Amino acid sequence: MLREEILTTIEKNSRVEIHELAVRLGSTDEMIAQELLNMEQEGVICGYHTMIDWEKTAIDKVTALIEVRATLQRGQGFDKIAERIYMYPEVKSVYLISGGYDLLVTLEGKTLKEVAGFVSDKLSTMENVLSTATHFILKKYKDHGTIMAKKNADERQMITP
Repeated sequence: MLREEILTTIEKNSRVEIHELAVRLGSTDEMIAQELLNMEQEGVICGYHTMIDWEKTAIDKVTALIEVRATLQRGQGFDKIAERIYMYPEVKSVYLISGGYDLLVTLEGKTLKEVAGFVSDKLSTMENVLSTATHFILKKYKDHGTIMAKKNADERQMITP
């Protein structure tokens, strides 16, 4: 139960301090610190990340979702091809999915052309890749449980008779 509460809390805010976690969860700083360390060593906690709204920066960044259809490799399923794909630094995530495609790959680049070039030159030419479909993310409304597109307040003036 303590693990689940810690994980649920830090998934929403990885910057929460150990003391605050301990107070919230009715535990001690030492117990929380030890549980976090245990989960890191066991690979339950795989990393800590910062979510950035790149649209609010001057940095050019394009994100694309690539659906990949591949042939199975004997005795390894899709693991070997997924490993080859996720080793590229442009690749941010790789998921085995159900449906018409086998893998879902998230890529980041500076331009649409750069991402499209990666797909056509590196991804599509891989052995065991049968086809790809590229979908560029145009706007994020919600990401990792966080609403990115805040509603604008109604700025119209009220007119009364």
